[in-house]
Amino acid sequence: MYLLLIQLCSTSAMFGLIWFVQVVHYPLFEQANEPTFAAEHATRTTFVVAPLMLLELGSSAAFLRDAWRPVVVSTHEAWTGVVLVGVIWLSTALLQVPLHNRLQRRHSVEDARRLVATNWVRTAAWTIRAALVLLWAARGLRGSLQ
Repeated sequence: MYLLLIQLCSTSAMFGLIWFVQVVHYPLFEQANEPTFAAEHATRTTFVVAPLMLLELGSSAAFLRDAWRPVVVSTHEAWTGVVLVGVIWLSTALLQVPLHNRLQRRHSVEDARRLVATNWVRTAAWTIRAALVLLWAARGLRGSLQ
């Protein structure tokens, strides 16, 4: 159950953070004319999100082992969770990081808008993951209260 708690904490934190980034922070990139804004964003954000993303990745991958997966999580659900993490990591590596790198070299309203538009992939994936992990936690709580 400790791995479930790690997933609950890391995924919930990323769920809240991604919605803040999507609705508040990324739209501000359009107005930030200095490439240093994008550079500072990348440095500061990585410090916060990297540990959470690594915890989420490791704990979700661990659920693929029968011995480490709580009984409240089916094999199919564990794979769904891992696929969602994969979507998040691929989107980050193939879409968001290249756009951040371009914005660090020069300000571009078009790239800033593209960053917001492509980030919906991660926002959706983390939202679904949060619902899934909350479902597992609810099952675990229900089982412990009976």
